[in-house]
Parts: sequence; structure tokens; C-alpha cells
Amino acid sequence: MGKREYSAYQRGVIERYYENLDGLSLAKLQELVGELYLAKDTRAEDRLWEQVDKALVRLKVKAGLREHIMRGRRAEILAGNLEDWLRAAGQRKK
Repeated sequence: MGKREYSAYQRGVIERYYENLDGLSLAKLQELVGELYLAKDTRAEDRLWEQVDKALVRLKVKAGLREHIMRGRRAEILAGNLEDWLRAAGQRKK
């Protein structure tokens, strides 16, 4: 399969997506925290925690912290760390 050629517009969209990937991942984690608080059964929780783990990997969270969050599987712990990450992300943009 040959190399795909993108228009200038498409390249711009792709670049902006990757520039904002951390912000998008943080927003996704916010949604997941809310869904975890509302989850009624263990199967739904398991699926949500798998998504949380993937988001943490995408955000390049240190392995020890990621393992701590995933081992405890408590939305409160995730929410506390997420609050810190959002605060830090806001300070970087200024």
C-alpha cells in the first residue's frame, strides 16, 4: 500500500489533534470518572476501568501511579489525581 497524501487542510487537522491529545485524554478521563460514579454493575465498571487504563497510558502517567490507581479502582483516587493534572495543564497553557 502506498504512502497516503494529505491536503494542507487535512495535515492541519491532524497536527491540531496531536497537539491537543493530552487535553482530549484529560477530558475523556473526566467523563470516565463520572461514569464510574454512576456504574451499577461490575461488568460496566470493568469496562470503564479498562478505558481508564488506556487513557493513563496515553497520558504517559508514571507506572507506579498508574498501578496505584488501577489496583485501588476507586474513582475518588482517580478524580483527585485528575484534578491535579487539570490544574497543571491549565498552568502550562498560560
